[in-house]
Amino acid sequence: MNMWTVIRHRSVFALMSALALVGMSGAQSLTWLGVVSADAYESEATGVSADGRVVVGTSRASAPRAFRWTRESGMQDLGTIGGILALGTAVSADGQTIVGYSSDTNGNLLGFRWRNGQMTSLGALYVLWSEAYGVSADGAVISGHAFWGYSFIAVRWDNGVIRNLGTLSGANASRAWGVSGDGQVVVGAAFYPSQGLPEARAVYWRGNAIHQLGAVDGYRRSWAFAASHDGSVVVGYALSDNENGPSTSIRWVNGQPQNLGWLSGADPDGSIAYGVSGDGEIVVGNSDGRAYRWTPQTGMQNLNTVYAHLLTDGSRLHSANAISPDGRFIVGTGYNAATQRTEAFLLDTCSVHNGDVNASGCVDDADLLQVLFHFGRAGQGLGRLDVNCDGIVDDADLLVVLFNFGAGC
Repeated sequence: MNMWTVIRHRSVFALMSALALVGMSGAQSLTWLGVVSADAYESEATGVSADGRVVVGTSRASAPRAFRWTRESGMQDLGTIGGILALGTAVSADGQTIVGYSSDTNGNLLGFRWRNGQMTSLGALYVLWSEAYGVSADGAVISGHAFWGYSFIAVRWDNGVIRNLGTLSGANASRAWGVSGDGQVVVGAAFYPSQGLPEARAVYWRGNAIHQLGAVDGYRRSWAFAASHDGSVVVGYALSDNENGPSTSIRWVNGQPQNLGWLSGADPDGSIAYGVSGDGEIVVGNSDGRAYRWTPQTGMQNLNTVYAHLLTDGSRLHSANAISPDGRFIVGTGYNAATQRTEAFLLDTCSVHNGDVNASGCVDDADLLQVLFHFGRAGQGLGRLDVNCDGIVDDADLLVVLFNFGAGC
């Protein structure tokens, strides 16, 4: 099928419908997610599914409660494993598996897995205390830590079976937070005995082997929180050797550190990187109480500035805690001026465009062929192929390219 055949078989009515759809659908949006109950006073989002349809986190009232939010049903209390509190920390890419930790009837904290409406305990090692923080894309691998001996040790659960990951030689503890999308790499920190500030070293585990991540000069203490899909890119932060110096976000590529710095401002406290896209190219976090996004092309951007048009009446985005694998959806916590409270947010960063799929500045055959080649593809990772941001490469996208064919050339 060539371009002219396509044009002949598309009616003017269909073309106008497509253009109208671009104006109505999937453009950038900010959604405040509310709280889980009438007596709750704040909420925080810490995970988002690949398609942005499921957000998880914690809402706080007299006791914190893990939540699952969808646009259709709003915020749902996930319950507990018998106690009074639960915290939600992450969700699998398909939105089916949620992890976190909850108290049981005896007040013990235990990692949990929530699936198909049921919350179940993940168990622990030798003492009834564990916390789950990360989950692989398919929900099969969960990362976290458990109490072992006199401190915490990093663990992973493979289909519910717990494994002690150990720590670095000379260290006396370790904690794990994130796991790569493919489930092969767990990231966290090893801890050495210290009389002062924690002597933490960012690490990753591949299989049974632990590896220390590289250090930045002047920042020997570091933590790792999240990993790209294949685990080759890890993000976290480091504390300055100068106790009064600001912390800094770190992006490790194949173990080598890149100092991302912090947003400009007087007397910075520093920054922390919390999440990374599946390809490792987009990092999100918090810098001095401001949510940020970093890419190699843009550097660190204040989301309050980039998306100022979505913020009204003094609302602010404080921290970006997680990002979808394709980088489109960002979740975190901020101040919702309309409700005058701290709330979880969902930011959809998708931008409709004129059909310049490859961003060359010219809408031409290359863009048309890209849309035709991927025609019918739906779901995550579409990027600029999804011209009108509706989640599928279809007639609407094709007709926008045709209507603007030759623009900018």
